[in-house]
Amino acid sequence: MGDLLSRVLEAHGGLEPWRALEKGAATIVSGGELLDRKAPQSPEPRQITISLHEPFAEIAPFGGPDRRSSFRPNRVLIQTTAGEVLAERPQPRASFAGHDLDTKWDPLHRAYFGGYAPWIYLNAPFMFTSPGVRTEEIAPLQEKRETWRGLRVTLPADIPSHSPVQDFYFGEDYLMRRQDYTLDVAGGCNVANYALDMITANGLRIPGKRRAYLCDERYRVLYDRLLIWIDFSDVGFSC
Repeated sequence: MGDLLSRVLEAHGGLEPWRALEKGAATIVSGGELLDRKAPQSPEPRQITISLHEPFAEIAPFGGPDRRSSFRPNRVLIQTTAGEVLAERPQPRASFAGHDLDTKWDPLHRAYFGGYAPWIYLNAPFMFTSPGVRTEEIAPLQEKRETWRGLRVTLPADIPSHSPVQDFYFGEDYLMRRQDYTLDVAGGCNVANYALDMITANGLRIPGKRRAYLCDERYRVLYDRLLIWIDFSDVGFSC
């Protein structure tokens, strides 16, 4: 494990405390240009539950007060709160082939995106130590009169995310500041996702807010193109 990753893990609460936990939960509200284009959603808060050590997430309500979504890499479904399956899709990633920013999503597309994205946000940087994940320090980023050290993270095929290779940047306190990636489920546009308002839950520190902006080909941020905003509250982790 590299020096930067070790310091980052410690700043966010420590690897061993994370390993002792199994689940995470939070209240989530979200919006932005991407969701407006893809699949407008109702604005009420939703509850998300995740597994920390494997990609899994459930969100409720989802499309109705008695419905929830369930995400795993190879299967996404919508079911009633009583467990009746209403719709499902195996190998959901393949259903995004040929999509761009304007391609509409059906509810199962939204359930997939709404599962993997917050799974990463609530689980980083600790999931960087998961089997098959590779990390390497890259050139720092100069922003807001600060120098943010960079960590390139390469994810294996069994961990779905925005793209297989992503760059994370950390401040002098080793807390996360920004996450750069291509949004492969929407045509591969470049995105800079800012991590804001750190909160502490069960000893772990994670961003309480995410603000993801469209970028040009050199990852220069287009601040008038807020693709996604996400606010987390009531965050908790448990065994």
